[in-house]
Amino acid sequence: MSPIRLFLFLQYLKKDMLKKDVCRLQDFLGEILFLCFRFICFVFIKRKSRDGIGEDRGRKMSKKKWMVIYGVMGCAGILSMGMAAAVGSSPISMASVYQILGEHFFPWVRSSFDPTVDLIVWQIRFPRILLSFLVGGGLSVAGAAFQGLLRNPLADPYTLGVSSGASLGAVIALFFHIPPAFLGGFTLPLFSFAGALLSILLIYTIANYGIGWGMERLILTGIIISSFVSAFISLLISLSGEELRQIVFWLMGSFSMRGWKELLPIIPIILIGFLILLWKGRELDVMVLGEEVAKTVGVETDQAKRWIIIGASLVTAAGVAVAGVIGFVGLVVPHFIRLLAGPRHLHLLPLSFLGGGIFLIVSDTIARTISAPNELPIGVVTSLIGAPVFTYFLLRKEEGR
Repeated sequence: MSPIRLFLFLQYLKKDMLKKDVCRLQDFLGEILFLCFRFICFVFIKRKSRDGIGEDRGRKMSKKKWMVIYGVMGCAGILSMGMAAAVGSSPISMASVYQILGEHFFPWVRSSFDPTVDLIVWQIRFPRILLSFLVGGGLSVAGAAFQGLLRNPLADPYTLGVSSGASLGAVIALFFHIPPAFLGGFTLPLFSFAGALLSILLIYTIANYGIGWGMERLILTGIIISSFVSAFISLLISLSGEELRQIVFWLMGSFSMRGWKELLPIIPIILIGFLILLWKGRELDVMVLGEEVAKTVGVETDQAKRWIIIGASLVTAAGVAVAGVIGFVGLVVPHFIRLLAGPRHLHLLPLSFLGGGIFLIVSDTIARTISAPNELPIGVVTSLIGAPVFTYFLLRKEEGR
């Protein structure tokens, strides 16, 4: 991380050259975020001999180091939002973006901008950016929770079949041509959210039938239900006609044509699910060691599992309902945060939320600009980025052994 390169980049922003060279701005979007994460890794991962590794790293960090981590992640999030709002078919300087946002958030701030520029930033780009941040953060938090609960590093928000149920609900709405105005413009998100909740309710009921339930039984039930629902989705796709393209595009994930109308309803759902997972963070720390160990220290494992599944399923269902199925976010980001801050869920969950939000903002910006005026499905971008990164983490872990 060269101070000279960072200085030149800040000078570049100061001279307001963003309007003239959009392509270079897109390069710097990835560059500055990479430098931020590289700085964190250099300070907190490379110094293994002093801070410890694995499970001890989170416990040995001082409050000052935690403040630095949260500060850098927060600044990276604000910077990524500003850059994403500045990039597009109509380039806008970052200074103008922050002034427009400041005028809307703080009424006493006054600025004179072309109404068209204000419309582009506030009504088109910014709600989409916030939506991608919330969905990315929710998927990442759910992935971290499921990995801890199931004690499986390959678990993600879709392990228990939540995405399959949500996809079935959306496909049914598209296949039967249910008009968007049928439920006040929320037909597709509501059908998707209902499908996700019914799916997780069915999985939980089957897994809890009889003498009790364990993690293995829960995973197997999720696989069975997910396979059955996926087969039903394939049947509807094979029978579909002109709506085939719309169904396939939705299944690959997208934030296209999303705005405040789609953003506002999911904010309380994701917030409630996130707070539930934070509330059960200490139980998650113990349950990683096994249910028997958790019971010996007084954790009511059945109750904790119910709340964790409810919280993770809520944020996953809300994300899938508005954006479709987006892979690798809940799988890759929690592993990176564990390398950074250790496995304690007190810090793992909020940092995963920040990291997942930043990752999806960057991915969505690439998806809508790299082949403009066409737009790529965001699930394609996250998979192209997430698969190599996850492979790198896997190989690095093997080398550490």
